[in-house]
Amino acid sequence: RVGDQYVLMRLDRDTGRYRKARNLQVTALLPSPDGSKELAELSGNMDWLLNPLQPGDIILSTADVQAARKTAKATIGSRIASGFGNTCASIGILIAMASIIGKTLLDSGAADRIVRTMLRWFGEAGAPLAFMFGGFLLGIPVFFDTVFYLMIPLGKAMRLRTGRNYLLYVLTIVCGGTMAHSLVPPTPGPLFVAEELGVNLGTMIIGGAAVGLCASAAGLTFAVWLNRRWDLPLRDSEDFSLRDVEDSLQVDESQLPPFWLAILPVLLPVVLIAGLSILQELSFWGTLNPAVKWTLSNLGEKNIAITIAAALGLAMLIRQKRESLQTLTSSVQKSLASAGGIILITAAGGAFGGILQQTGIASLIEQLPSGSPALMCTLAWLITMAIRTAQGSATVAMITAVGVLGGIQMDAHPLYLALAIGCGSKPIGWMNDSGFWVMTRMSGMTEAEGLRSITPLSCVMGGAGLVAVVIGVTLWPQL
Repeated sequence: RVGDQYVLMRLDRDTGRYRKARNLQVTALLPSPDGSKELAELSGNMDWLLNPLQPGDIILSTADVQAARKTAKATIGSRIASGFGNTCASIGILIAMASIIGKTLLDSGAADRIVRTMLRWFGEAGAPLAFMFGGFLLGIPVFFDTVFYLMIPLGKAMRLRTGRNYLLYVLTIVCGGTMAHSLVPPTPGPLFVAEELGVNLGTMIIGGAAVGLCASAAGLTFAVWLNRRWDLPLRDSEDFSLRDVEDSLQVDESQLPPFWLAILPVLLPVVLIAGLSILQELSFWGTLNPAVKWTLSNLGEKNIAITIAAALGLAMLIRQKRESLQTLTSSVQKSLASAGGIILITAAGGAFGGILQQTGIASLIEQLPSGSPALMCTLAWLITMAIRTAQGSATVAMITAVGVLGGIQMDAHPLYLALAIGCGSKPIGWMNDSGFWVMTRMSGMTEAEGLRSITPLSCVMGGAGLVAVVIGVTLWPQL
């Protein structure tokens, strides 16, 4: 508005700190050349005319300056509490509802229906594709460990039926589930990264799905190549014997929900959130009836969309199992208890990331001689990969990396930085990762076999994802 006060902050090259350069005031609002936006005309003192904006300058509102001063005076404890609370506020409902969706998919038989339908569509020869797409779809609302627990019996069943390609089936399950886990909200890692970088959730879902499928396809290619050179034998595992596999094949498919109903809780929030993002970019959005716009905006709001999907999942569970209210309540309590631990871990990571950002480490990284968005994305990928390799968890690696990189400004859409971080959380999956042990134990692999297959697969997918991100940021930097 005309009359609003702003402050110009300029980087002191000697100290590396920003200092107040001058006060500015909005004197007029002028239309942009194409008439699509309003441009603010600012006035300052005579020095402003002789020494205008320089690279690295930041213009802040007086409210921003006051908030920064308040933060600077805050104690470490209050800063940690603030970061923890802000993270819970932004992603707590999403993670809780996603956990309910995952639980209802498993308990109602919907997840089983999705995978069995895809196996029927693709046929025996296309089973690897069915496992990849099924794992990717289920990996959106369901945590990867659970996806693998669900799908590995079907992979073993296909091996019993065909007598070959067991390694291929195992690796294609990993391909789809792990990439969705790190790139497509509402799983905690990509959800947190999108929130921290200010990426619209619909945009993150679309971009994450596109890059994730590209990386999964590269992983599938590697899995086919490795399977031709090495036959993994089918063994009893301590968690799931071959007799259990045979029993799982006796499921009466008539007791499973229809495919359209099974897939609805997975696709509905994706369609609502991504659909709103697309609509808001179209020219007729501004001309819509206010009531219609209000309705669409609320349906596409992330918390409402995923809550609707959770309600549909519960309705599906009631329809299939005819559960009593007490049993249904117990199921919801278990899913929320599981979500509570994830929320606490993610919020703690958010507090840690906030402290990292306040150290100014991002500004130090930004001063590296790069300038290229592709190079910045590569740097983000390398930092995330180093953290993942050192401590094992992909989610923790993403949360920590965005704390280091969250303040970086680059001449490209922040979606690319978020995707680079997600892809960087894939390599190198090895023995300090709990998921590595889930995959090897459930599939019957030895540790050496896991290092020979799962570890290089994670590197191939992470590298392919980075290539896709670099191509995207080079060709369409601002989307």
